[in-house]
Amino acid sequence: WDLASGACLRTLEGHTKWVTSVSVTPNGRRAVSGSGDTTLRVWDLASGACLRTLEGHAGEVYSVSVTPDGRRAVSGGSENTLRVWDLVSGVCLRTLERHSSVVMSVSVTPDGRRAVSGSWDQTLRVWNLASEVCLRILEGHTHFVTSVSVTPDGRRAVSGSYDRTLRFWDLASGACLR
Repeated sequence: WDLASGACLRTLEGHTKWVTSVSVTPNGRRAVSGSGDTTLRVWDLASGACLRTLEGHAGEVYSVSVTPDGRRAVSGGSENTLRVWDLVSGVCLRTLERHSSVVMSVSVTPDGRRAVSGSWDQTLRVWNLASEVCLRILEGHTHFVTSVSVTPDGRRAVSGSYDRTLRFWDLASGACLR
């Protein structure tokens, strides 16, 4: 979309089911989309071409977040896992397993070393992407967590839930600040 005019610049087609999430690389040249067809696709935004299809999720992909260097992406989906992808090779580098229900949202920290995921299990989890370790479980929501976004300084996150609340978290301590 051209934000000034409101014009659609290009339509990217290729997924066989609904598109649930999209994340643009920091240089603005590529986008990664997640879909109900269990795949992610890497798109060239200038040409509209699908450069690569990433396969490995066993169910719907609900969220994707590209790392700040634009080389990797983290996705979450209906099989309760997150996957870390190399966007150049298309290889799934690791699978992060700890949620007990659907992963609806993921946000990578600005340094690219951690990700925060939100799940229908009512928790958020803070992950070390290199070691695959769940560093912290953030508890407080009383219903599905549907959205999470990390602040630009990487120290905090905001989550949204079916419980009709937003919660503001300190990622170092795990404390709910508001």
